[in-house]
Formats: sequence, structure tokens, C-alpha cells
Amino acid sequence: MTTPAKQVQLLKTFATLADTLVADYDVVELLQTLVDSCQELLDATDAGILLAAPAGELELIASTSEEARLVEVIQIAAQAGPCIDCYRASERVSVPRLDEGPPEWAPFREAATQSGYAAIDAIPMRLRDATIGTLNILRATPGPADPADLVAAQAFADVATIGILHERSMSDARSLAHHLQTALDTLEQAKGVVSFTAGVSVEAAFVLLRTYARRRGLRLGDVARRVVRRELRIEPPTPEPG
Repeated sequence: MTTPAKQVQLLKTFATLADTLVADYDVVELLQTLVDSCQELLDATDAGILLAAPAGELELIASTSEEARLVEVIQIAAQAGPCIDCYRASERVSVPRLDEGPPEWAPFREAATQSGYAAIDAIPMRLRDATIGTLNILRATPGPADPADLVAAQAFADVATIGILHERSMSDARSLAHHLQTALDTLEQAKGVVSFTAGVSVEAAFVLLRTYARRRGLRLGDVARRVVRRELRIEPPTPEPG
């Protein structure tokens, strides 16, 4: 993507994120839009978000692939890795070459390299003294990220952080955590339903759900709930005749 075209897309993404923050927005949809935008615009192979629960432990909230999801889950389980360090220090952790990480990162590093990742940038999601999670950019090519991409990634993370903290100020933190968990559980169930009924992988099922919602201007969470309640059946697109 050329620089002018990329700048236009970045502006459109910020406009989309801002629209998502309008009243009655879906936090899970906001975060999924964020990671999708990072993958599409920031030379990222995949992206994911870890968010702190009320007790302080990190949970995976959004990711762009099942491979990224697995890597993040292993990192959380081991309590060691660039994203864990980023959250604890509230500072960006950039690793141009995963094979140069410290020994305690071994479980994360093994999972990441087996999934085809060679570099990562973990971006703190923070506002003043409050750090609520991390935005993680995974790349298949080793080497440092484009500095302009890191600036954009931090700006994306800042927008999402403001939205989440605003939501928390409007409701009890435990209520938000419950809402997030319920939404995530419903989305996982919907992916399973579409995977079974459409005969596709779980990852492809998520793409079908997201595409259906976006093309019709619907919230991803609403589409997932309708699928789980069997009010909606989503099928893969019919191949065009050759």
C-alpha cells in the first residue's frame, strides 16, 4: 500500500473507531475492529489484545487468527513473554527477533516460532497511571517495525483505552468484565455453530460472521447472538461459475 493510500486508510480507521465509541457500542466489537485494523494497515501478520480482569490477571479479548490466540494463551499461562512484560512495566516492548528473548520466554517463543512469527511489538493500553492491557503486533518477518506503524498502533491503543475506561466509568468494573466474558462466550459459540453448519474451519467461521455483520451494518455481538439462538444461518458465499 502506498504512503498516501495508507494515510487515507488510517484516517478512515480512526473515523471507524470513533463511530464505534458512539452510545451503545460493543466493547468486543471495538477491540476486534482494532486488531483487524492493525493487521490490515500496520504490516502485521496478526494482532491480539490482552485485557486485565478486575483481579488483575490478563485475558485474551480479541485476535486476528487462531494461531495468534494460541500464542497469547500460552504467554498468559506461563506468565512470561513480551506482552506480560509490557503490561507490568506499562512500556512498549519491541522484539525484532524472537530468538533473542530471555530464557523465561521459552514457552511463548516456541509457540510463536512454530506458528510462523519472528518478531513482536507489545503496546501498552494505558491512560495516565491506569494500564488496562496490551495491544500486540505479531510479524512473520524479523526486524524492527516501521516507527510510523508503532505511532499508529499506540494511537489505536489509546482510542480503545479511552473507550474501555469510559465504559467502566459508566458501570461497575465487575459488570463490564461479566459483559465482556458473556460476549466472548457467545462469539465462541457462534463460531462453532457456523463452523459446523457451513462446514468450514473455526477461523473461517469467524470471517463469515464478521463479514456478514459489516456488510449489513450490524454489531458483531448481535449477529453472534442470533446465530447461537438459531435465528440466523450463515453460509459461505456461493462460488461464481467458472
